[in-house]
Amino acid sequence: MLKSTQRFYQNLPTHRIALPSLLSDERLFVKVPDTWYVVVADISGSTQAVSQGQHNDVNLAAAGAIIAVLNEIKNLDKKYQIPYFFGGDGATFLIPQQIHESVLTVLENYRVHIKKILDLDLLVGEVSVKKIYAEKVKLKLAKIRLNDYLTVPVVVGSGLHYAERLVKDKGATTYKTRNSAEGVNLTGMECRWDEIQPRDESKRVICLLVSCVEESKHNKVYASILEKIHEIFGDFEERQPISTPRLILNTTISKIRKEMYARIGKYNAAYLLKNWLITGLGSYYFKFFKDGREYLNKVSQLSDTLMIDGSINTVMEGDEIQITNLIKYLDKLETKGQIIYGIHVTHASIMSCYVQDRKENHIHFVDGTEGGYTSAAISFKKKWALS
Repeated sequence: MLKSTQRFYQNLPTHRIALPSLLSDERLFVKVPDTWYVVVADISGSTQAVSQGQHNDVNLAAAGAIIAVLNEIKNLDKKYQIPYFFGGDGATFLIPQQIHESVLTVLENYRVHIKKILDLDLLVGEVSVKKIYAEKVKLKLAKIRLNDYLTVPVVVGSGLHYAERLVKDKGATTYKTRNSAEGVNLTGMECRWDEIQPRDESKRVICLLVSCVEESKHNKVYASILEKIHEIFGDFEERQPISTPRLILNTTISKIRKEMYARIGKYNAAYLLKNWLITGLGSYYFKFFKDGREYLNKVSQLSDTLMIDGSINTVMEGDEIQITNLIKYLDKLETKGQIIYGIHVTHASIMSCYVQDRKENHIHFVDGTEGGYTSAAISFKKKWALS
């Protein structure tokens, strides 16, 4: 019999209200059980990798960490759910005690794999929620339905960021020295979309990171910021940078080859030919077949473009006036000492995908070009160091 805390996330109620309304009522958030763990997978040196033109590889590697973990969890129990957070250059998970060792082993296998294939260094570590609470740091969770298909976790408190800092500063248990010869299951990993342009030429793609300085004010400050974003850019669908007309498959053999190595770690002629042909026929499938059209229409709704993990992390699109108004608003809050933010404005989005099937079991990890979240984090980290 599974312990009740193991099903903690599944058993949380799914709220169907506006996100600012959820944040405005802390009674809707629940403390994460102290038997759980925060598991961190962070790409070391991501800023340098991006500067050397590896932004697509960094995005793919971060998404792959999530895919590897979700495949392992599905293998343990197909109905199992855990909260996870995509950060552009890494991922963070909340994991119950009963399976955290399995997750760490999978991530260690993935660390070996990604070093071999993409020459990227993945740091893997864990911090117990019990330790987080012992340091008087808050970690509360809720679950919200953003649209007809996408349900996401929402965190208030600095617990996840506290754990990430410990892992990066070597103050938490890390697994970089483990030896592993096992493979990694990346079934469902796809990266076949070209760069995704905004809806019209007047718009740009914005990658935004915002952190409230005072933990006790997270709910109120984040609710007001999201209301302002809604006022400036429109609702979640209006500012969504992934739109169906702009989704164009990249049918080059080099694109499929990159996916092949990232997914299976070796050259396989049958994989390359099969998936190149499938991708080449994809535009006809999406245009002329009902299932294809339905899948394409759901991509934007199942795109991970808004994450609240104790900070606001979002990718959206807007024109120059909207961007200017947003920056003016955030500058005022920053001048008052309420927030620290980083922003990166670029020409397009990039997307890595986890496709279990083409009905509703697919999720799309979105970042901006030219470094996306990683570039936004550069100015953010400088400001944080000075605060």
